[in-house]
Parts: sequence; C-alpha cells; structure tokens
Amino acid sequence: MGRCEPRIISLCCLLIFGCWQAAAVEMQVEPEVNGVVGDDATLRCTFRSTSPVTGRLSVDWTYRPVDSEASHSVFYYQEQPYTPTSGKFKGRAVWSGDIRRGDASITLRDLKFSDNGTYSCHVKNPPGDVHGQAGEMQLRVVTTVTHSEMKILLAAIGGAILLAIVLIVTVASIRACRQHRRQRTELEKNPQYW
Repeated sequence: MGRCEPRIISLCCLLIFGCWQAAAVEMQVEPEVNGVVGDDATLRCTFRSTSPVTGRLSVDWTYRPVDSEASHSVFYYQEQPYTPTSGKFKGRAVWSGDIRRGDASITLRDLKFSDNGTYSCHVKNPPGDVHGQAGEMQLRVVTTVTHSEMKILLAAIGGAILLAIVLIVTVASIRACRQHRRQRTELEKNPQYW
C-alpha cells in the first residue's frame, strides 16, 4: 500500500496538470450579421487564450448552408492567411483579423443570397488551448437595408444637418453681435456721427 500512494499522488498531479494545461479558448462572435447583396460583410470573431499565442495557433472558418447539415471550409489561418483556392468563397473570403490582438475576423466580399447560413470560427492555440466551442453566427443576406437600419441612417444624417445648422446660426449670431458692438463703440468714440 505504501508503494501505491506515491504513484496515485503522481497520477493525480499529472491529471490535474493535464486538465489545467488543456484549457479552452474563449470565443466571442456576433450571433447575427446582416448584409446586403453585392456588399461586403465582416464576420467578427475575437478570442482570448490562456496560453501565449504562438505560430501553432490556427483559425478555421466553416460554413453550413441554411438547408443542409454539411459544413464547408471557408478560410484557414496558421501563421498566415490561406485564402480559398476553389469553391464558392474563392476570391471572396479575405483575412481581416489580427492574431496578436485576439482578432480572428474575416470579410466576405460581394455577398450573394447563397451565402445565407451559419458560420463558425474555431481557434486552437496548442499545446494549451485546443478544446472549446466554436463561435457560431448566422449571416442573413438581404436585397436592401432593413427599415431599422434606414431609420438609424436617417437619424444620423438628420442629426448631422441639425448640428450644422445650429453651428452656422451660432457663428452668424456671434459675428453679428461683435459687429454691432464694434459699431456702437465707434459711435461712442466719435459722437460727431450722431
């Protein structure tokens, strides 16, 4: 019994150390992204790793269409971006992330209706962070901006115009007051013009 105890303790230590070393990468993505046909859409994916980022870190983006369970590769990164050389994302999926800042984002160019679906971002940072859930988001491609987006845009434009008008009126009022004060001062200095 005395000989087994050190082995059991060693085994427990190895298990605890192994579990601690195999921590998961924390992922953050927007749950839903809306895009307009023909425009570009950035699929934002940020991560935090408990291990230092090394050249072994990899980012794997996959796509699952709305009407299918099969996943397709979209983009791969390990030390450098590997753009797709074939398939529907060839020439359209580009790297827009910065690994050192925990950013694994990509941009899809020239959106099409067939791009609707679920996109998954999976980051691995061996040897420590190799497990964890992929960040998933839904991309919804529409023909035009939605009403809520249009309202926000109109409110921003209206606010900018209103601010410009207020600034112009304020500047004109200040100038008119200064000119009026200057004329009054000149009249007080030269009473012969009365």
